Amino acid sequence: MDGRREKSSRLGGGYQLTDETPVYVISVAAQLSGLHPQTLRQYDRLGLVSPDRTAGRGRRYSARDIELLRTVQALSQDEGINLAGIKRIIELENQVAALQQRVAELSAAVDGAAATLRAREAQVHASYRRDLVPYQPPQPGSALVVWRPAPKRQGD
Repeated sequence: MDGRREKSSRLGGGYQLTDETPVYVISVAAQLSGLHPQTLRQYDRLGLVSPDRTAGRGRRYSARDIELLRTVQALSQDEGINLAGIKRIIELENQVAALQQRVAELSAAVDGAAATLRAREAQVHASYRRDLVPYQPPQPGSALVVWRPAPKRQGD
């Protein structure tokens, strides 16, 4: 998964078709991407686009693969980037997407831990006894005056 939003549609029989579902044979993928089938085979050999394989070793391309083929073509023809550079760009984009997903997972874990901590702190505060007055040490410069009444005399 490269971080892009996944489109899906529900088909009869419980089968779910997504951007990752390999459905296109090489001739259809070539037409959809505007490339020659031999170019698709070369990109597969170089590891730029890796379609799924059938039991008979035939290539099956997904909608995501078609999009990636178009991206490779644009980078190659429009930007003049060689295939080794394109491969590195794709690897880095995949790495960035994986790291962004990991950051999101860790952020969710931190948020969960913070919520647990706040709940535990509230539980501890709720357990305080309310009939006790907290001790406050005397402030510097404050005087303590002790007054004792004079003893009563007997004739008073």
